[in-house]
Amino acid sequence: MTTSSLSPLILVDGSSYLFRAYHVPYLQALSTADGRPTGAITGVLNMIKSLKKDYPNGNIIVVFDAKGKTFRNDMYPEYKANRPPMPDDLRTQIAPLHEIIDAMGLPLLVVEGVEADDVIGTLAHQASQIGIETVISTGDKDMAQLVTPHVRLINTMTNVELDEAGVIEKFGVRPDQIIDYLALMGDKVDNIPGVEKCGPKTAVKWLLEHETLENVIANADSVKGKIGENLRAALIQLPLSYQLATIKLDVDLDFTVEQLQPSSPNIEKLTELYTQFELRRLLAELNPSESNKSTDTVNNSNDTTEQDITPQDITAEYEIIFDQDSLSLWLDKLKSVGTFAFDTETTSVNYSKAKLVGVSFAVEAGKAAYVPLAHDYEGAPTQLELDDVLSQLKPLLESTSIIKIGQNLKYDANVLSQYDITMAGIGFDTMIESYCLNSVATRHNMDALAEKYLGYKTVHFEDIAGKGAKQLTFNQIDIDKAGHYAAEDADITLRLHQTIYSLLSKSPKQLAIFTDVEMPLLPVLAKMEQLGVLIDSDLLNQQSNDIAPRIQALEIKAHEVAGQAFNLGSPKQLQHILFEELKIPVLKKTPKGAPSTAVDVLEKLEKEGYELPRIILEHRGLSKLKSTYTDKLPLMVDANGRVHTTYQQAVAATGRLSSTDPNLQNIPIRSEEGRKIRHAFIASEGYKIVAIDYSQIELRIMAHLSNDKGLVTAFSEGKDVHKATAAEIFDVELEQVTSDQRRSAKAVNFGLIYGMSAFGLAEQLSIERYLAQEYMDKYFERYPNVLNYMEDTRQQTKELGYVETVFGRRLYLPDIKSKNAMRRKAAEREAINAPMQGTAADIIKKAMLAVNDWIETQGDNRIKMTMQVHDELVFEIHQDILTETKEKLIHIMNNVVSLNVPLIAEAGVGDNWEQAH
Repeated sequence: MTTSSLSPLILVDGSSYLFRAYHVPYLQALSTADGRPTGAITGVLNMIKSLKKDYPNGNIIVVFDAKGKTFRNDMYPEYKANRPPMPDDLRTQIAPLHEIIDAMGLPLLVVEGVEADDVIGTLAHQASQIGIETVISTGDKDMAQLVTPHVRLINTMTNVELDEAGVIEKFGVRPDQIIDYLALMGDKVDNIPGVEKCGPKTAVKWLLEHETLENVIANADSVKGKIGENLRAALIQLPLSYQLATIKLDVDLDFTVEQLQPSSPNIEKLTELYTQFELRRLLAELNPSESNKSTDTVNNSNDTTEQDITPQDITAEYEIIFDQDSLSLWLDKLKSVGTFAFDTETTSVNYSKAKLVGVSFAVEAGKAAYVPLAHDYEGAPTQLELDDVLSQLKPLLESTSIIKIGQNLKYDANVLSQYDITMAGIGFDTMIESYCLNSVATRHNMDALAEKYLGYKTVHFEDIAGKGAKQLTFNQIDIDKAGHYAAEDADITLRLHQTIYSLLSKSPKQLAIFTDVEMPLLPVLAKMEQLGVLIDSDLLNQQSNDIAPRIQALEIKAHEVAGQAFNLGSPKQLQHILFEELKIPVLKKTPKGAPSTAVDVLEKLEKEGYELPRIILEHRGLSKLKSTYTDKLPLMVDANGRVHTTYQQAVAATGRLSSTDPNLQNIPIRSEEGRKIRHAFIASEGYKIVAIDYSQIELRIMAHLSNDKGLVTAFSEGKDVHKATAAEIFDVELEQVTSDQRRSAKAVNFGLIYGMSAFGLAEQLSIERYLAQEYMDKYFERYPNVLNYMEDTRQQTKELGYVETVFGRRLYLPDIKSKNAMRRKAAEREAINAPMQGTAADIIKKAMLAVNDWIETQGDNRIKMTMQVHDELVFEIHQDILTETKEKLIHIMNNVVSLNVPLIAEAGVGDNWEQAH
C-alpha cells in the first residue's frame, strides 16, 4: 500500500528565520540554566509550529544555507564580503536546531555551493511544473521574484502573505520585475552593486516607464540630472547585479520535490532534545493528552471530521502463521465473519514490479495474522508455499459476498492480478474513506490516518527496513519484525475503517460519493492499469533518432551564431556567450548564477529578435522531449509492449484523478514535436483508438449551478458561448465577432469562473486594467446570475466552511474565515472554482462507471477503456464494431447525469491517440 499527497508544498527559509529570530529582543534573553542560548531555536520552532497549524495538510520542507562559499562568490569575490562573521551564540544554535527539525520528521536540506534561496526556488519551480501549490515561508524580500499564480510568500513572524497582487502592492512592481528592481537598487548588506542613490521609488519609476532593466539600460542617456549620471556610471555592473540577485530555479539536486516527504516524529529523540535545551512548552506538547486535539478543520458543527482524538490504548494479539493447521483456522475465521481487513507485503511500491512476500488479515480489532511466503534472507525460517497459500486464499479473495477492507486496495488488487487472482468484494478502502470525508484534513496514508483518527503511532516501514541506499526490501526483513508490522497494518486498517466510516455515515451525500462513485471506480481503475496502453516503441525510438541530429544541428548553429564553440548545457558558458560576448540584456538567471536562460526569459528575447535564444529554446525543447519521453517511455513497456500508469484517487483535493509513472496527463501537446509523442500511443492490430472528451464542461457546470438564463439558453440552443460573450463585451453583432474578440471572450469566460481579478485578466490579455474591468462588468451584465451565484457561494462557504459539488462531494476551505485577507481571498476564489472542477471530476468518474457497466453487460472484450486524461476517456475498439460502439459511448457519456444544460461528448477516431483528436 502506498499513497501520498504533497499539496500544498511549504518551503521554509530556515536561514532567514534563524537570523531574524536571533535579533528579536525577548528571544535573545532565552537560554538554558547553564547559559546555552536558545532564542533562535525557539523562534524558528515557533514559526514551524505556526505553519503546521495554518497548513495542516502541507508538506513542510526546511532549507538552510550551507557553510562556505557559493557560485556567487565565484562570479563576484566581493559578494557578501562586508558581512560580519556569524556571532558565536548564534552559531552554537544551528546544530541542535537541525537535530530537532530532523527528529520532527521534516525534510531538512543543506546544499553546498548554493544558497537556501536557490534550493527553495528550484523546488518551487519543480512543484509548479507538476501542479503543486507552493507557499514559501520567508522574510527575505528577494524571494518575491519567485511569486507566480502557484507560488506565494508568507512571513510567519509578521503574518503577512504575498501573492502576485500583494507583491505589486508592497513593492510597486510585478514579481517578474523584482530582479530588475533589486539590481537597480543594489544591496549594501550583500555587497551587490547597484545604481548609486537609486532607492525603491526611483527603481519603481524607471520600471513602470521602461518595463525591464534592459530597457532602462537602453534608455539611460535620456535620464537627466545626477541620478542619470549615476545610472550611466553603473551600466557596466548592472548585468552582474542582475545575476547576483537572481534566484536559481535549476539547482542540480539529488532528489525531486516529490521524493521529499515527511516521516513520523521521533518522540524519544524530541523528548531528549527538548529536555536538553529546556524547551518546556514544546516538551509539554509531546504529551498526547495535551496535544492530540484535532485542529485540522474549520470549527463548525457541520464539520464531521472535527473530534477530540483520545489516543487509543491498543492491545493486540498478532500471529505469524508457519503451518497449515494455523492457516486453516484463520481461513475458517475469514469465511465465517464475512468481512475482514486484508493487506499484501511486497518487494516494491510499483505494483508492476512488485513480488509478493506475504499477506496479512484482521477479523476484529486486535486480532490479526501475517502469513510469510517469500522471506529469503539467510537463516529465514521455513514458510508455507506461496502457490499453495494463494490457491487457498483465491476463493475468498475472488468472492463477491466476502467483503474486503483495505488501505489502497487497488495496489493489492494489481499485485494479486499477477498471481491469477481477480480480487472482488472490495468493499471499503480507508484511504478513500478519509479522502471522501475531508480531502484536505490530512495526508491519506495509513500512518497519518492512524495518528489523526486513532491517536496511534504505527510502526513505520523505515523503522524495520532502514533508510536510503541500504534500505531492505520486505523479503530481507526478519520475520518477527515483519510479522508485527504486517499484522499491525491489517489491524489498524480495520480500526480506521470502523472510525472513519462512522464519521462518513453522518453525511449522506459524502457517503454516496464514497459508495456510489469512488469505491465502484477502484476496480475499474485497477482494470485499466492492468491493461495499460499500447506503445509503439519503434516509433519512439525513431523519434529519438530523428531528434538527435536536429539537436546536434542546433548545437552547431548555436556555435555559428555565438562565433565560437561552447557547451549549451553549461550555465556559465551559456551565460558568457549570451550576456558578455553577444551583449544580450540580462533579464533573469540560470544555473549557478548565470543570467537566466530560463524558458520565459529566452522566449522574451526570442520575441525581440535575438536568434541564439530561439536556437537554445528549440534545443532545450527537443532535448527534454528526447530524455523524458522518446527515450524513457520505451523503457517502461512490459513484455506485451504496454505501459502501465497508476491512477491516484486520493491526491487532488477537488476529486480529480491524477496519474503517475508515467504521468499521462502531462504529455506535451502544444508543440508539433510534443504531439508526435501521442502518435506512439497506438491501437492493437484490428483496433482503433477512440478519444471522447466533454466540450466546455466547466462552463456548462457554471450554467447549471448559476441557472443563468443567458448561459443556459446559449448552451441549450447550441450557440458558441465565447462568440456570444464577445458580441456582448465588444458591442458588435454576433456575425461580426472576430477571432481575436472571441479569444478574448474565451479568456473572460474561463477566467471569471476561476476567480480571476481585473488585474489578472489585464495581464492575460495584455490590456489596461480599466479595460479588463469594463469587460468584466459587461460580462456580469450579460450573465447576472453568475455574479449572484458567486456571491451566494462565498457567503455560504463562510457559514459552512466548505463547498459541495452538484453531487455532494465536499471540499473544506479552512482559510475562508482567515483574518489574513490574502488567504481569505484565495479561499473565496477556490470556493467559486472548486464546485466546477469537482463536479467535472464527478461526471467523468460517473461516465467511467457507466461505460464500464455497459462494456461488461456486452461481454465483448473488443471494447477496452485504456486511459482517463482530464475530461477525456480513451478506448481501443475493434474496427468491426467501431461505429455503433462509438455512438453508444457518446450517448452514455452525454446522458450519464442530468443538468440544466446538455452535456456534449465529442469523439475522434484514429490509429493512434493523436489522430483521435
